Amino acid sequence: MALQLAPGTAWADVLARAVAAAPEAFDRATGGDVTLRNLIGDEWRSVGTPSAVRTPVDNTALARLSRVDAGAARAAVASAATAHRAWAATPLAERKARVAAAVDELTAHRDTLALLLVWEIGKPWRLARADVDRALDGVRWYLEQIDRQLAGSPGRPARAPLPGPVSNIASWNYPMSVLVHAELVQLLAGNAVIAKTPSQGGATCLTVAHALMHRAGLPATLLSGGGEELSEVLVRAPEIGAVAFVGGRSNGGKVAAALLDTDKRHMIEQEGLNAWGVWNFSRWDLLAAHLRKGFEYGKQRCTAYPRLVVQRELVDAFLDVYLPVVRSVRFGHPLAVAAGADPLPDLDFGPLISAAKADELHRKVGEAIDAGAIPLYRGKLDGGAFLPGQDTSAYVAPAALLAPPGRSRLMHAEPFGPVDTIVVVDTEEELLAQMNAGGGALVASLACDDEEEAAKLAGDLQAFKVGINKPRSRGDREEPFGGRGASWKGAFVGGDLLVRAVTLGEPGERLHGNFPDHTSYPTT
Repeated sequence: MALQLAPGTAWADVLARAVAAAPEAFDRATGGDVTLRNLIGDEWRSVGTPSAVRTPVDNTALARLSRVDAGAARAAVASAATAHRAWAATPLAERKARVAAAVDELTAHRDTLALLLVWEIGKPWRLARADVDRALDGVRWYLEQIDRQLAGSPGRPARAPLPGPVSNIASWNYPMSVLVHAELVQLLAGNAVIAKTPSQGGATCLTVAHALMHRAGLPATLLSGGGEELSEVLVRAPEIGAVAFVGGRSNGGKVAAALLDTDKRHMIEQEGLNAWGVWNFSRWDLLAAHLRKGFEYGKQRCTAYPRLVVQRELVDAFLDVYLPVVRSVRFGHPLAVAAGADPLPDLDFGPLISAAKADELHRKVGEAIDAGAIPLYRGKLDGGAFLPGQDTSAYVAPAALLAPPGRSRLMHAEPFGPVDTIVVVDTEEELLAQMNAGGGALVASLACDDEEEAAKLAGDLQAFKVGINKPRSRGDREEPFGGRGASWKGAFVGGDLLVRAVTLGEPGERLHGNFPDHTSYPTT
């Protein structure tokens, strides 16, 4: 049966909802083209050079993004610094009231924000709604906790805002639950915020979100532009009080290098090859459920597990569980339904962020196979759910490779797509070495019947969080988040540590984090 777009979900309909929600943030041309404005100095401005942005869903044009240059970015930072001084002096009760008002407005437009994410970054409907909900639920928790978090120790003064605004440079995959969530907590703590729109996706969603934040009286700046041109300003400008970066190791390394001769607070989250080890294990039904959930959003997330390290004597039992899981993964157009169908499809993933990324991943898989990796499973696009004649250039079917060679790029770096690599080991030493092959990770997990044995192994894993018979996630509320090795630089965040990272405490205070002079990590 031929599929069709779910009623009311065409881009024209979704864009109309976005413009109706925040008309001040858009320029609308007579011919129907819509250009996103930049939020600078407490107003939406039509500045920058417009360029078209396309959706990975079907490669059609969505809107035009006005990319500003370094000069405009410098002026925006200066305006944000002025706003920061006034906001830092605003009583906490007033800050809480305005952040709560913004959360209420964002909640009222939750479905529009989620549909924008579906079109702009290809996130399936269920996961897009979860991205919005997680951001808002997280900020509600901080609204309840912020008085305690800012109170300081007994007999000591309360924590204070930073000397300048927080600059946020984030990746495209979680615009709401990572970027907007962080901004709202930073604002709650007394800091003005600056955000750079990710170049690859999420611009319209972030534009609407920031328009609603601006209406609530929050001092937020939103800029679009190339990372190479704006990074120098958004990282090194003397007015900036802290830098929060989420992205790949290459760009993260450049940000870290730019901060070497400064004393700016920084939280730099970079990619890591998160691994799941299987050792002396027998509870296969439990693992199957975790493996299936692991394919959500095509593994385009920082806490995905693309590396599976398996004890040799368990390989047959592992594959009996793994292969049915990877064959059952559902992917395709996130809004394609059969005629008369009511709910939107419950897919595991849609496209990758771009056709270029899909091509890159295909090349990496091909290189690994040519070098000796064994293709255990290679899905086909004809197994996905697509509209008739749809452009599918950004889609990649799930794949699994056994024993990628050491020189393979997939051996040492995360694919950021639905491709797993499986490595077979014979000893505990090999298990640890292969799980640590990425040079540091955000998370890792061990499937092991003996939890005491697993805990002992976990102590030698170069991951910030280690799950035993379960996956680990960011944990933006009660627990901190960070990374080890090349996956993280600077202050740890999440829970109380997120507030500490963007506020000043007692003189000489030492932040928890991955700094050159730190040799230990907080209990996770």
